[in-house]
Amino acid sequence: MKNTALLLTLVATALTASAAEPSTSADRNWPQWRGPAANGIAPLADPPTEWSETKNLKWKVKLPGSGSATPIIWGDRIFILTAVPTGKKIGATAAPAPAPAPKKSSEPQKAPAPGGAGGKGGKGGGKGGGGFGIETPTEVQRFAVLCLDRKTGRTLWDRTVREAVPNEGHHRDHGWASGSAITDGQWLIAPFGSQGIYALDLDGNVKWQRELGRQRTRNSFGEGSSAALHGDTVVMNWDHEGEDFIVALDKRTGADRWKNSRDEITTWSTPLIVEHEGKAQVVVNATGAVRGYDLASGKPLWEASGQSVNAIPSPVTTAGLVIVMSGYTKQMLQAIRLGRTGKLDGTDAIAWSHNKATPYVPSPLLYGDRLYFLASNNGVLSCFDVRTGKAHFEAQRLEGMRGVYASPLGAAGRVYVVGRDGTTLVLKDAPVLETLATNKLDEGIDASPVAVGRELFLRGKEHLYCIAEK
Repeated sequence: MKNTALLLTLVATALTASAAEPSTSADRNWPQWRGPAANGIAPLADPPTEWSETKNLKWKVKLPGSGSATPIIWGDRIFILTAVPTGKKIGATAAPAPAPAPKKSSEPQKAPAPGGAGGKGGKGGGKGGGGFGIETPTEVQRFAVLCLDRKTGRTLWDRTVREAVPNEGHHRDHGWASGSAITDGQWLIAPFGSQGIYALDLDGNVKWQRELGRQRTRNSFGEGSSAALHGDTVVMNWDHEGEDFIVALDKRTGADRWKNSRDEITTWSTPLIVEHEGKAQVVVNATGAVRGYDLASGKPLWEASGQSVNAIPSPVTTAGLVIVMSGYTKQMLQAIRLGRTGKLDGTDAIAWSHNKATPYVPSPLLYGDRLYFLASNNGVLSCFDVRTGKAHFEAQRLEGMRGVYASPLGAAGRVYVVGRDGTTLVLKDAPVLETLATNKLDEGIDASPVAVGRELFLRGKEHLYCIAEK
């Protein structure tokens, strides 16, 4: 009997630990922009393949304000950043300060939708911006962190971290809150760019805040980069039309660990932190040069020739390679071997490269050895072997898919591509293009999809959808 009782106790303990695991394992959650490994993969998720406004819709809730920050999830909590109009109109003395003189560039200027941007942000906005469809600020915005219950969509808390007039406008497809939060299950880092970076606990209590300055983005297209977190270090990149820098902050205090000057035009790409040969480094995609920095000291380690103007896609990494790409004024993809130092152009550190059909806004998806990426902001997909650079298929049109800002998602042997009109194609993760399902919601979607457990989360222009089989 004693042995039986002991066995039952051990089984119960194991079951309890298993039940608690989803709230403590990053792989079972979506803790940051682009998922647990920053490559677009939800490794333990198995979301539905079919849904609509009436099928497999667990819940749908209207979100306050606007923005295109990707939701992040830890356990049963969803965290979203947003900017909410307050109705307080700008007075003559409250208007944003004029922007500094723009940096020189020989490249043509055309409006992007930075950072996977979404939501027109028209509430509380105005028209302007020299033909780029810039929404200029006309009232005070409430910059807020939302926490929703994953089971019901109910708001658990809504923390205002700042009320302010945005210091500049944004592209019509963008917003004033487009950087995504990041969490390690204890700390919640909320980057609002020029409105500050904030550290909260998971109950919404602000632990510290930092002002990093005021960004002036190219043509007032708006801000969109997210933070990166590794251990106790938070990294923010600050490329704009003023003085550029990259800074590492202490997660617990917000104090500088190091800060390095940079010389770039506006960059919307989020830094990637990768470990190689026992050391962590930060990789930053940019127009002038792609660079790697030692995470502990901030020392520059290497650089390779830059990407296109308006560098937006985030890097991904696997098997000692880091892959960077862009696709505005030129198409550029580089697979760079980690472990080298100095200037890498013209060396065997560039494992392979490609110069066709690369993305403008969407970041790539790295699913095992298969690298998926879209062409510009269009429904045209390529799939390459990431180790060799050989194409499985190249620049194939996705039927029924047009404009795309969202980055692809990988889960359960499937690839999810979300279009701006609310159409999502579910593809088989395979070296040949095979569509498994086509789904349509009534609302446009620019934010990138998220999968946790058996659920899919889609942030539309106004609502957050939770898709799950009933």
